[in-house]
Amino acid sequence: MESKAILKYSRIAPRKVRRVTKLIAGVKAGEALVNLGFLPQRGGKIVAKVLKSAIANAEQKKVADPESMRIAKIFVDQGPSMKRMSTRSMGRADMIKKRSCHITVILED
Repeated sequence: MESKAILKYSRIAPRKVRRVTKLIAGVKAGEALVNLGFLPQRGGKIVAKVLKSAIANAEQKKVADPESMRIAKIFVDQGPSMKRMSTRSMGRADMIKKRSCHITVILED
């Protein structure tokens, strides 16, 4: 039995979150939550939130002990980028892309 949680349009660059997700892929959900709590990166808190949601979904489905389930898949997709303009010298302008991402966590027995 599997449980799934998705966070969409998170305002952090996908590259920064992928650094965190590589650390917890294939680990038990309980251990991953503890590890994410000690990470200094901002992405750690966001991924922990999605992982807690996946554990809660597993409890709702009445799956055997969600804490001992392992992370089968965790991936980060790129979301839409907000485009902003920044002034440069000699009347020019630069594009600033504020990126967002979609985080998906799948747990299984």
